[in-house]
Amino acid sequence: MSNIIMFQGTGSGVGKSVLAAGFCRLLKNRGFRVLPFKSQNMALNSGVTPEGLEMGRAQIVQAEACGVLPDVRMNPILLKPQGAGVSQLICMGNVVSTCSAQEYYMLSENNFRIAKQAFDSLKTEADWIVMEGAGSPAEINLQATDIVNMRMAEYAEAKVMLIGDIDRGGVFAWLKGTYDLIQTKHQSLLHGMLINKFRGDVSLLEPGIKQFNEIVPVPVLGVIPWRDMLLEDEDSQNLQSKIDP
Repeated sequence: MSNIIMFQGTGSGVGKSVLAAGFCRLLKNRGFRVLPFKSQNMALNSGVTPEGLEMGRAQIVQAEACGVLPDVRMNPILLKPQGAGVSQLICMGNVVSTCSAQEYYMLSENNFRIAKQAFDSLKTEADWIVMEGAGSPAEINLQATDIVNMRMAEYAEAKVMLIGDIDRGGVFAWLKGTYDLIQTKHQSLLHGMLINKFRGDVSLLEPGIKQFNEIVPVPVLGVIPWRDMLLEDEDSQNLQSKIDP
């Protein structure tokens, strides 16, 4: 039976993809069979599997971290923005249609079925599945049609780690606000919180972590230091910071 861990975030660009890739490599180096999984990705940057099928580049990087070839089961649903409020919908590596956001959400249950089938298939081949969420599970307007955050975590029986980006400021508010807005039935899936992109003396952060642990029943398990990494970004949230002045 596979062990399942999932990285979700307080928003886009907080470091979910990189931390998931790092955990994939850590587990691989310890001798486990590891596979990545993200049920739905939205990205302009896609890649092609050896079979000629299309999937998100983040999961291709994560597959490389696992020492395996990319497989569309790792990212069964891919949305590629096409402008004018529409996206190309790619299911299991093949283009299905071009649809508006409203049209896409009407397909959520069918897409969730595809995602669950892909996950179930991968699970039979691995000791660990390292999952990634998208955006934030606190987007309450999207929870009913969610196929990538808490509903997927519930189906997979995953232990969820919530990542906050301290470099943008307000990390404790982001973490607590996200916890508060997650549906009550899903809050028990959260097993830990991670503070990412920290610069400076971590001892200055420790009093805040202590107070935070007194008001939120999910512990802060770690602080990850800032690192400049030469990895492609999929989130538009990160693009402006990389434009030369």
